[in-house]
Amino acid sequence: MHKNHRDRVKKRFMAEGLDRFEPHNVLELLLFYSIPQKDTNELAHSLIERFGSLSGVFDASAEDLMSVKGVKEHTATLIKMIPALSRRYYIEKNQSGEALSDMDKIGRYLVNYYIGINIETVVLLLLDNKFNVIDIVKIHEGSVNSSAVTMRKLVETALFKRASMAVLAHNHPSGMPIPSSDDIFTTREAKRAFDLVEINLLGHIIVAGDTYVDIFNPNSPISTKNENEI
Repeated sequence: MHKNHRDRVKKRFMAEGLDRFEPHNVLELLLFYSIPQKDTNELAHSLIERFGSLSGVFDASAEDLMSVKGVKEHTATLIKMIPALSRRYYIEKNQSGEALSDMDKIGRYLVNYYIGINIETVVLLLLDNKFNVIDIVKIHEGSVNSSAVTMRKLVETALFKRASMAVLAHNHPSGMPIPSSDDIFTTREAKRAFDLVEINLLGHIIVAGDTYVDIFNPNSPISTKNENEI
């Protein structure tokens, strides 16, 4: 019965995808591959109950996952791979796809980049003169301020990669994408620094979950700053 149940779940996924699966069924299917000889349904329910949602399970730390009875290191590693794999998929798909020719495309690209990153991280997205991605470079882990994110490091990174355009970005893992005074000050200083070397700083994106704000652009999805404040 156990084997037949697993076969039915796998065949259902191959026929339908995951759209009609309940959250615990998604986890149950995933756990087949780390717990090969036990019923995973009860553990899937326990994980959802503990962390509140499917995304909550994927966002939990490995240590917190292993505090749930039945979750060992092998299973925690598999669960933590899902958001990391999602990031790699979206990044590589965009790098080999269409140019990031407007700020909405750039914003969506960066939202996908930050999937599964649960600490504040500053990156610099570098583009050529046709808006193709050259690279995305991690600048700093931690809050955005002028002492941690030096203008020299930003400019040298862009010059080394021979970028024509750049986008500064960071995430607010557990908050709203609302710019702080440090965010605005660093944006202003970065714009001046890039102007001196004739590299176009297109924007400063703040990502929170599946939303973002561009500090430069009042037309970004939920921007709260007027461009005159930059």
